Amino acid sequence: MTTRAVVRGERAMGRVRGGMRTPRARTTTRASMGPELKANIDAFISENKVVLFMKGTKEAPRCGFSNTCVQILQSMNVPFADVDILSNEDLRQGMKDYSNWPTFPQLYIGGEFFGGCDITVDAFKDGSLKEELERAMLE
Repeated sequence: MTTRAVVRGERAMGRVRGGMRTPRARTTTRASMGPELKANIDAFISENKVVLFMKGTKEAPRCGFSNTCVQILQSMNVPFADVDILSNEDLRQGMKDYSNWPTFPQLYIGGEFFGGCDITVDAFKDGSLKEELERAMLE
């Protein structure tokens, strides 16, 4: 059975070719994350059904784990927003605090933190990623 880290009621932000914002944020954040960053993350996640916070972009991933997640989402023909966390150190650290997840990539589906690369791969293999994405697309 696959274990997933799903955090309900949380959102995230990043910089996506031209701008970004995000939805609701979590109730517990570290002091290092400012309210503006949190609000931007919240707005961006709420405005996009699927968001991948990653190293690099979907056109040019800068790590193998990020590339793996991109390949999975693209193989499923899923439209998704990508956010390069390497372009902004505050965002990179802020996302770790926001999701309470220390590594990248971080996948958000339907406004919720889904997990990192290993969880995404396992969910892809067992079919539960498809179910979760279908559910999010219907919302």
